[in-house]
This record gives sequence, C-alpha cells and structure tokens, in this order.
Amino acid sequence: MTYIDTPNSFVADTRGNQIAYRALGPQEGEPLVLLPHLSANLDNWDPEIIDGLAQKFRVIVFDGSGIGLSGGKTPSTMAEMATACVVFIDALNLAPVNILGLSMGGMVAQAIGLTYPGLIKKLILVSTGPQGGPGITEIAKITNLSILRAGLTFKDIKRYLFFTATPNGQQRATEYLKRLKLRRTNRDKAIGLLSYLNQLKAIRQWGASHREPLETITQPTLIMHGDSDIMVPVENATALTQYIPNSQLTIYPDAGHGALFQFPKESVAEIESFLTLGLK
Repeated sequence: MTYIDTPNSFVADTRGNQIAYRALGPQEGEPLVLLPHLSANLDNWDPEIIDGLAQKFRVIVFDGSGIGLSGGKTPSTMAEMATACVVFIDALNLAPVNILGLSMGGMVAQAIGLTYPGLIKKLILVSTGPQGGPGITEIAKITNLSILRAGLTFKDIKRYLFFTATPNGQQRATEYLKRLKLRRTNRDKAIGLLSYLNQLKAIRQWGASHREPLETITQPTLIMHGDSDIMVPVENATALTQYIPNSQLTIYPDAGHGALFQFPKESVAEIESFLTLGLK
C-alpha cells in the first residue's frame, strides 16, 4: 500500500469528536507523527515523503480539531493545538513517539516538547521558528498577499509560498503539485475560513510572544530549513539550533518554505538517518 491508497481512519477525542487520520508503514515500526503547516489537510502531505518514511517507520498524519474530516473546533493557540495533538496520540496509544512538525506544526511540536516532554523520543523541526522569531508575525500578511497573487495568475499558491522562483524551484513545484493530485478517491475536505483564521491567530500570537526556555528540550532534535524561505526566514532555524542543546541543522540550497517537498529524497534520507542513527 502507498499513501495515495491509505484509507481514512477515525478515532474519538476526549470530547467525542471524530479525528481523521491516516497511518502507513510497518505496525511494529517506531511511530512518527507528522504535524502539518498552516491550512493543510491530509492531502497536503507529499506522498513521496510519506512513502519513503513508511519504509521503516509507522507514519501517522491527522487532521487537527475542526480541520478537514475532523470534528470539533480549531484551537487558536499553539498550546491548545499541542494539547489536542497529545489527546490524539493518547487515543491511539502511541507514546512515546517521534514528532515531525512542519512550519506551524513545528511550533506545535515545540509546545509539546515544552509541556509534555515525556511524550517525545526525537524531534524534527522543519521550516519553523521559535516564539518571537524574526518574521513570524508577518506570515499572515505574506500568505494573504500570495493568495491574491495566485488568484491573479491562476497558479497554485504553493508555487509562491513554498518554492523559489528559480527554474529548479519551479520545476520541483510542478513535480510536487502533480504528486498531490495522485490520490483520486476518499480525499480530504479543505479547511474552513474560521479554522484558517484561528490558525493565523495562533501563529501571530506565537510570533509576538516572549520565548519560553527551549533549552529544556533535551531530546535529539533535527532542524531542517530552506535558505530562501519567505514565510519563516532561515534565521529562525539558526536560532532554534542555538536554543535547543541537543540539535543539528540542515539548510537546503535554493529552497523555500517547502524545502521538505523540494528535496523529498534528500529529506527522507536525512530523517531516516537521524531517527535510526541519531545526531551526526
């Protein structure tokens, strides 16, 4: 089975809301929970990334509360999102887990590491930044301007937000967007406006907040970033490396906010090596 064939599954949270998820990979594999970017649903994860990671690990992706096929209300703070994620992990009896957080998901992952440290074995932070990090309060503005630009040019917004404008970056964007369309049946639902606004509120608050002591996160942490990220400037990755003691940083060249998707094979190899062998 591949990710595009993986069925949608559901589990109830503590309030009785059904949370949608997909799980792929060996049942005995170490669980790797993926936390998504702003406005993402299950269909926004790159099938090549999921299939690659699922060769060795039990990969679990899910829609947060109020997103896509999941019931409930979408939280408006990272702390609430972190709690909802922990509830989901507990509902599936997965802990302890490895966590990969992408962009907004990386902020949620940090909140989990700060509040529920015993839950995490290893942490992967991709295209994300710490509280109060440079440029994070501008994410809403950049996203909304890109929505307008995409509408005027009849192009997918991800071309502008996730990939560089170079020939290589745009070629990788084309390949990624094609992969996202491979799933034909049982697709997820797009995010609703209220959920989107709640997520933006959480991101703005994160960017405007005083940084909590990331030095207390002692789990091995892999930090991955693109050198030309317009949403979360690469300086955030450098800062995370300085704050989190047991960490290492990989910066991808000519790569934007979607560096993970721009370099799928390289990213899978890097993550697999980190989860299997540890820090370099």
